[in-house]
Amino acid sequence: MVLKDRLDSLGYEVIVARDGMQALEAVERETPRLMVLDLEMPRLSGIEVLQRLSQGKQRGRDGYDVPVIVMTAHGTIKKAVEAMREGAYDFVTKPIEVEHLIITIQKASERETLKRHYEVLRSELGTKYATIIGNSLQMKSMIELAQRAANSDAGVLLLGESGTGKELFARSIHQWSPRRTAPFVVINCVALTETLLENELFGHEKGAFTGADRLEKGKVEMADGGTIFLDEIGDMPPGLQAKLLRVLQDHEFTRVGGTRLVRVNIRVIAATNKDLKQAVKTGAFREDLFFRLNVVTLTLPPLRERPQDITQLAEFFLKRHAADEKRTQMKLTAEAMTVLTRYPWPGNIRELDNMIARAVILSPRDKDEIEADQLPLLASDGGADSDGLGYHHLPYHESIDEHRRAIILRALKCANGSQTKAAEQLKLQRTYLARLIRQLNISADLLKS
Repeated sequence: MVLKDRLDSLGYEVIVARDGMQALEAVERETPRLMVLDLEMPRLSGIEVLQRLSQGKQRGRDGYDVPVIVMTAHGTIKKAVEAMREGAYDFVTKPIEVEHLIITIQKASERETLKRHYEVLRSELGTKYATIIGNSLQMKSMIELAQRAANSDAGVLLLGESGTGKELFARSIHQWSPRRTAPFVVINCVALTETLLENELFGHEKGAFTGADRLEKGKVEMADGGTIFLDEIGDMPPGLQAKLLRVLQDHEFTRVGGTRLVRVNIRVIAATNKDLKQAVKTGAFREDLFFRLNVVTLTLPPLRERPQDITQLAEFFLKRHAADEKRTQMKLTAEAMTVLTRYPWPGNIRELDNMIARAVILSPRDKDEIEADQLPLLASDGGADSDGLGYHHLPYHESIDEHRRAIILRALKCANGSQTKAAEQLKLQRTYLARLIRQLNISADLLKS
């Protein structure tokens, strides 16, 4: 009771349990912020209490998620080590030095506070990204399938055109899954060279190459316990495909320059806008890796196939970007909304988002309405037909490429030729924009024009 009195005097609210069963009942009833646990107790030992707490936490019972400091005699240090393995935060030995115990309690309390702050921030970030907009039958069906897939550890392959929201679905699947409290790590397989991508994925050992002056963990290792999202998986080089396959099969890999196996527990979600079945036939993609990834497949519909969602999406993006610009009263006119719903959106949701953002930024500060003629991606680029598309007559894929060229050229023009600034404007990675410029054969002369 001396310890209780001392803690009371420091402002702690203390609950006393006289045996292990009472301790568990108190945890479930009172949900304390911290527990000081004697390993030698009647009815249930301290180790048994820790085991019950761990089992309750695994079942999702918040009241059981409590940091524990154990008390043990000098001759039973092995029991203290066992308690740490069962999840105890720290231990103190008897006879108890009250000042030392109080310092340990303070440190545990500070850690718990930081943990809770982190959970709040992570929750807010997850909410920001895990907002799937759409009431169309296609989207409702995709959301239902994604939620069902989230409850398992099966690989998920997300297919669909660029800009259809594949990363958003991946984040949502993670948030809906039992792994939600663990990391969600993103890798863009098209943004880096093979050497850099291997290092990004698997890390390297000290001395692996010139400049490797210390061990660096890769993103696969950082995602341990959580989810790794491999975007543009169809562009992963064949050599790395083999190494990724080993991770999926054996849950282990070696760092660059290393020989020691590193074990990980990850869930993989992959995405691509390519036809992987065709890539398998041509030998560009490993068949065994394809089958490993293709356990659950979700094909996200392009925006033109769900026009009923355009109004809701446009209002969502307008609200977000107007808030960023501190212009919360902004709205789209009825004519502007009509134009939006009639546009085919070859760039899908990403194009709509960028267009709304640009309209908000360029709209006169003294006006709260966005008119149809202020929607920049719908403007004619010379020789356009009445629907605003100068490549209306082209086949589908060529039409998309021409539209992407127009978007990039317009951004480069606004950025005075700076690819870095254009990438920021388009919300793309600089390396990805450079790759698009090469793919679309945008010449240096055009970049300067």
